[in-house]
Amino acid sequence: MSKDIVNEPPPATDPAGPSPSILRHFTSMIYDSLLVIALIFVVNALGLGVAVQLSGGEREVLPPLAGQVLTALSLILFFGAFWLKNGQTLGMQAWRIKLVRSDGGRINAGQVLLRCLGAAISAACLGLGYWWKLVDRNHRYWHDYLSGTELILLPKASRDK
Repeated sequence: MSKDIVNEPPPATDPAGPSPSILRHFTSMIYDSLLVIALIFVVNALGLGVAVQLSGGEREVLPPLAGQVLTALSLILFFGAFWLKNGQTLGMQAWRIKLVRSDGGRINAGQVLLRCLGAAISAACLGLGYWWKLVDRNHRYWHDYLSGTELILLPKASRDK
């Protein structure tokens, strides 16, 4: 008679993998912020150049709304490109952190947008959505729940591959 699959105990660990510490994640965010700040400067400078050309030299500053939209698009495209490619930004790669779906799979564009929106909400609430990880039994942020994603800590061996 074959094994009864129904009576097998659940796996001892999360199928996606262990969660990185909040300090490790914040450190990877500092790495990424250096890249993102440079990207925002370049994109807004290009936007200003376009605005000056379109106004025939009359405009000397980028309209505030245009700057905000360009900044938001820069952030979404930066994180989205890295997360959709391999689930890691450069800072996340350095600290062996990967973004996956809650079931361990690859994320999609809709989840990227939800995660970016959720991260903004988490930060706007005085960072409470980020600090939530310290009290949550699953060690997840608000934006993890909103987007159906989570961060996992990769083993040291995967860094060499």
